[in-house]
Amino acid sequence: MARLNIAPTKSNLLMMKEQLAVSTNGYELLEEKREILVRELMHLVERVKLLEKDIDEAVAKAYPAFKRMLMIDGADQIERISHAVHYDFDFTEKRVNIGGMSFPTIDVIMPEKELFYSFVGTDANMDATINSFFELLLLLTQMASIRTIVWRLAEEVRKTQRRVNALDKMIIPQARETKAYIESALEERDRENVFVLKALKKKNSKN
Repeated sequence: MARLNIAPTKSNLLMMKEQLAVSTNGYELLEEKREILVRELMHLVERVKLLEKDIDEAVAKAYPAFKRMLMIDGADQIERISHAVHYDFDFTEKRVNIGGMSFPTIDVIMPEKELFYSFVGTDANMDATINSFFELLLLLTQMASIRTIVWRLAEEVRKTQRRVNALDKMIIPQARETKAYIESALEERDRENVFVLKALKKKNSKN
């Protein structure tokens, strides 16, 4: 790592010592932040995996029920009933605090389940099918909310890692090398001054 091209003076040495201390402290704080964010990210990834499993189970339940409903009630009857079914979903943005940081995500407010059709011409299988898809939709909205946080958190981890790497691989080594160079140059200058003073004393003593 190339040192900074600055004059080897005492003021610059103090400046480099201060920069090195600040950079080292910043590195430790960023590394701690990165570890916290990674732990939170891994926790959320586990939640995503569990939700994926629940979604797979919900899909395995909902679509066979829909096929049974098609065979029992017929496509025309299902299409007629579907026109009566209408739900409104409220989407709002909220912020979630993770590892001391605030991340925006979406919040979906699920409507209450309602019966939009009469009991005449319908059966229990139709109710079960609608309930199955309602449960699936609820899981999908939860997944969308968590994935939004995961994406943003993963990006923050990448940004923090880049800063940690920059401090560890470039800024801190550069500051250390520059500090060592200035200290060496000042020590050499001090030795030269001592040598000159001794030579002058020796010369004066002879006179």
